Amino acid sequence: MNISAVMPTYGRTDLEFERGEGAWLTTTDGRRFLDFGSGVAVTALGHAHPHLVAALKDQVEKLWHTSNLYRITGQERLAERLVANSFADTMFFCNSGAEAMECALKAARRYHQAQGATDKYRVITAAGAFHGRTLATISAGGQEKHLDGFAPNVDGFDQVAFGNLNEARAAITPQTGAVVVEPVQGEGGVIPADPEYLKGLRMMADEFGLLLIFDEVQTGMGRTGKLFAHEWSGVTPDIMAVAKGLGGGFPVGACLATEDAAKYMTAGTHGSTFGGNPLAMAAANAVLDVLLEPGLLDGVAATAEKLWSKVDALVAKHGAIFELVRGKGMMVGIKCRVPNGDVVAKLLENGMLTVPAGDNVVRLLPPLIIGDAEIEAAISILDKSAAELAG
Repeated sequence: MNISAVMPTYGRTDLEFERGEGAWLTTTDGRRFLDFGSGVAVTALGHAHPHLVAALKDQVEKLWHTSNLYRITGQERLAERLVANSFADTMFFCNSGAEAMECALKAARRYHQAQGATDKYRVITAAGAFHGRTLATISAGGQEKHLDGFAPNVDGFDQVAFGNLNEARAAITPQTGAVVVEPVQGEGGVIPADPEYLKGLRMMADEFGLLLIFDEVQTGMGRTGKLFAHEWSGVTPDIMAVAKGLGGGFPVGACLATEDAAKYMTAGTHGSTFGGNPLAMAAANAVLDVLLEPGLLDGVAATAEKLWSKVDALVAKHGAIFELVRGKGMMVGIKCRVPNGDVVAKLLENGMLTVPAGDNVVRLLPPLIIGDAEIEAAISILDKSAAELAG
């Protein structure tokens, strides 16, 4: 068997996109698609956003890359702005969500071991989680479909049921150093954590001297109507991973932390060749320019309410196809009664991109800049597709 030049690790749909504008993509043969997948929550400002385009054009003519051996002005500016708008005191820049989670896990180990607790390395994780595709993060996620063929699992993770505080407390041992959770499980089925659960984890971490890590790779950067999803609960972590929407399509990740949690991450303890280079920082700062505009996030939350009301009605109308809807803000999960792959395929056939998730869910992850026209188009396609699936 001949292998393709591109390693065949993806089950790709035979579509090739040539250009995009706002929430719409156009293929090389001229077909238009409504993008309610956003590259899996990445293109938060839609395609070809004028401010993001201008910022990257300007930077591309100046400087692409130097090295983290030298100061990078864009890093310092982005870090200061994120510190001012989050719980964090400091951060490390990288290229992806998996790298941000690796930094978070390393920081947690370093925190305890630098203080002499050399056996304090275990991390409590939640069933159904997804934290990335590295050996450590697939072990943290614990999903068999990601672990298959990559044994042995990286040691150090103890998994409990998502949302179950009693199980989390029972899993604590003298070797436990941290707990990690997504405020809304994305790949697991768009399942929001109860605010009381997050508050309980914070209290548990404080009681037992653990670090609380939030994975906001998918939920962060305005996706739920606040800059970070944990803000809805009033709970703050010690460490947080973000990526996806941070660069608006440019590969950028960051690991944010309090001063206490990061105080042992000193020179030489971690690094990245490309992380935080001038091009990436130009993109991320431009994204933040838009997200921090007065009223922008309130507008996202208001638009999400309109979308939710129409999706709720649609799910009620097509009860033979759809079971329920859940999520937060512009992170909408529709649990299906028929295979979610069939629904995703039918929506694609009718001109809309969506993303499958666990628990037989179809994810709607539209750009944060959508308005009434895009919502109406999406609902029309969903309605038509459900009717066709019902036969």
